[in-house]
Amino acid sequence: MRQYFLLTKKVKGWRKKVAENMVTEYLIIGNSVAGVNCIAGIREMDRDGSIVVISDEDVYNYSRPLISYYLGGRLGIDALSFKNEDFYKDNRVELILGTKAERLDIDRKEVVTSKGVIKFNKLLIATGGRPVIPAIDGYAEDIEGIFTFTNLSDAKRLDGYIKRKNIKKGVILGGGLIGLKCAEGLIERGIQVSIVEMSDRLLSMTLDKDASLFIEEMLKNKKQCDVLTKETVNRIMCDGKLLSGVTLSSGKNIHTELLIIAAGVRPDITLVKDTFIKYNRGILVDEHMRTSVPFIYAAGDVAEGKDMITGNNSVIAIWPVAAKQGKVAGMNMAGSDIIYDGLFPMNAVDIVGVPVISFGITNPSETDGYEIVKERRENIYKKIVLKDNRIVGCIFLGRIERSGIFQGLIKYKIDVSRFKDELLSDDFGLLVLPAEYRKHMVRGEGIEV
Repeated sequence: MRQYFLLTKKVKGWRKKVAENMVTEYLIIGNSVAGVNCIAGIREMDRDGSIVVISDEDVYNYSRPLISYYLGGRLGIDALSFKNEDFYKDNRVELILGTKAERLDIDRKEVVTSKGVIKFNKLLIATGGRPVIPAIDGYAEDIEGIFTFTNLSDAKRLDGYIKRKNIKKGVILGGGLIGLKCAEGLIERGIQVSIVEMSDRLLSMTLDKDASLFIEEMLKNKKQCDVLTKETVNRIMCDGKLLSGVTLSSGKNIHTELLIIAAGVRPDITLVKDTFIKYNRGILVDEHMRTSVPFIYAAGDVAEGKDMITGNNSVIAIWPVAAKQGKVAGMNMAGSDIIYDGLFPMNAVDIVGVPVISFGITNPSETDGYEIVKERRENIYKKIVLKDNRIVGCIFLGRIERSGIFQGLIKYKIDVSRFKDELLSDDFGLLVLPAEYRKHMVRGEGIEV
């Protein structure tokens, strides 16, 4: 039996709330790239089954990698969306915004939300990640001036605070991807930034020391950025409930009314913790994106799925992985039997005008039989990691336009021994590869030659 939504006030189009005991064929929790691609996957197989999507945010959708451009003033909110209202209407999707999934009852096949109960036949959990808040002396959630930077709601609150307080100086705890993109947005607004990183270098999870040093030099050249490595924030200082400064592990005090905590993100598995769905770091899924409960699927940053290179399960919190996992999950929820064959870790980012991409294994142990070839000159850095004459990881900085070729070499496990000496050449491309290898590479979307 189908129940209907009650219409409430319009917010940039419409907003809907849950009718009592609503029943839907497909329920999707999360409206980012995994959820949106799940819709597309379902509709490829099933044009008629009812779809409900709930999101705890109050916008249709947006590209999370772009929120730093919103913070920096380059893009308005309207420019962040990757699917407009017509996508949901054309696919007959009931979209419920500003609604939090609070409890999952597997036996009753229902989700209790902040606005009511939704019953389902198939469920996708795409709740993404939530920021890690390290133990810091003096920290409290109600202190004004402390923010995270993982979603658009964070960016909007941060933007409002900066304007209201006329902030000129800020501290970012964490020199990973989130911290650097936040720093870039603040620098564009003329704010002096101090990046505090516990490791010995920036982007330590994805870059090696040479590439990290290059990025650090570029940031310091901006004259508005100070990078403090092998440091962390030990104590928060307040004036009442207003942040007034931080004390670092070295004992150094930094006076500021703004602290962004960008110390990492962990999968948001809150919804399954009190159930018998299996999880490790993320929700464990099989090659069909199914959880340990056959009618419940997971995708995106919350899912722990196959890593193509290692063959092990891991959480790979990047946009292309979430998109592919969501599509596979949606098609299988609607009756298909396709396999998610895995992707590998990858980060592509532009930091202060310098394009950087890294993928695969970039910091291998020297004792495990890996071979490394690399080159640095002026504003270009290249590093290629090989094992048994097959590429397993790369870093490209400054020039990244042909990185897709190397991703293909990894994906198809091509033996590069016959052209290994040419890998670092600026002219390296498909035309350099022997003819028998090109057939593996020239498929799907075109890539640079």
